[in-house]
Amino acid sequence: MSAITKIDLWQVLDSRGMPTVAARVSLGDKSANAIAPSGASTGAHEALFLRDNKESYAGNSVTEAITLFSKEVLPNLIGINGDDFSELDKNLRKYDPSRTFSKYGGHIPVAITLAAWLATANKNNTEPFLIIAQHLNSTPTLPLPMVNIFSGGAHAGGAIDLQDILAVPVGATSIEEAMEWVWKVRETTKSLLSKSGHDQSLVADEGGITARLQSDEQALEFVSDGIVKAGLSGKVAIALDIAATQLFQGDHYQIHESGNIKKLSSAQFVSRWGKWLDLYPIISVEDGAAEDDNDGWKEQREYCDRIQIIGDDRYATQNDRLISGIANSEANCILIKPNQAGTLHSALTALTTAKGSNWGTVVSARSGDTEENWLVDLAVTHRSERSAKWNRLLELSHFGTAPYIGKAALTHIKNLNI
Repeated sequence: MSAITKIDLWQVLDSRGMPTVAARVSLGDKSANAIAPSGASTGAHEALFLRDNKESYAGNSVTEAITLFSKEVLPNLIGINGDDFSELDKNLRKYDPSRTFSKYGGHIPVAITLAAWLATANKNNTEPFLIIAQHLNSTPTLPLPMVNIFSGGAHAGGAIDLQDILAVPVGATSIEEAMEWVWKVRETTKSLLSKSGHDQSLVADEGGITARLQSDEQALEFVSDGIVKAGLSGKVAIALDIAATQLFQGDHYQIHESGNIKKLSSAQFVSRWGKWLDLYPIISVEDGAAEDDNDGWKEQREYCDRIQIIGDDRYATQNDRLISGIANSEANCILIKPNQAGTLHSALTALTTAKGSNWGTVVSARSGDTEENWLVDLAVTHRSERSAKWNRLLELSHFGTAPYIGKAALTHIKNLNI
């Protein structure tokens, strides 16, 4: 056993320059740090990120929550085995039993549980992913990347309604080849934007390029043409993060096309992006309906055998919501974000449930991310806090740590045509 001997908490800044929480967990003479990320496009069902609402950082500081938590909770965590994720989760929830960690915020427990995991790896002189593999009784593999190329929505000031258009190098046979192909698609897309008179130097929160275009479909055309120009047709596909919750107005969706605002029903909204599947090499759609739009999620069912349908805001890495989604056959994949769940144990529980039902899992960063590489995530290159994660993947590949899974990551899609 490696008992927790000390926990330190302090305020730091994320990739957007916004305050967040850092934790250092010590297991005797070994310790590790972790920083809580945060999202711009947040769902109503995820663990809360509480801010002080005082003068400091225009109300965005987190020092008061840290002070209160340090006084009321931290002493009770000393002595817990750092490798016992379940016990640590149970004790944290004892002092904040609310579903969304509404008393202290989910940013504090997620930083602590991540740091405890990393400290355990240091204590055992092993790689962090091997600790997770032991907990899940799984064989490590390097993931199939999904890399942001073009951004809109909450990540780019509403440049377009779609939040992210990502490249998926389905034909690559190694992580090195995958990353080079994505780089080529990004560069050719930038070139096409520039030739069309758009400023291709603009960068969104998650590092994707952006421009104010006439419609979502125009952005899709740029990325699709970028794949063709790069000579990667049939080798690189497209994934969409629609982030439909941001467009939902309670009983309809509101979108922008050619300077006009359109109102769509749930059926019309899903049908709108459903038609794109026949026009562009799309293999994955995230949050194609709003988090609580049950009618919209029913409309998506017909696409589950054809592409990857991901629930992000819908499930918020909450196991009970995932179980309901599986029962309704409304998707076939869940996005895993530890800070949505509030603790590492809760995130791993949702991941295990998904795998047990032959659902896909996509591990993701947040738009307010950190420079750490503990999450070998599916995020964006060309920003230091994102590149750190891709560089971690390339490091693991270089040393032959685990095989590259490639398009085998998509076996949960029955009739995928790539």
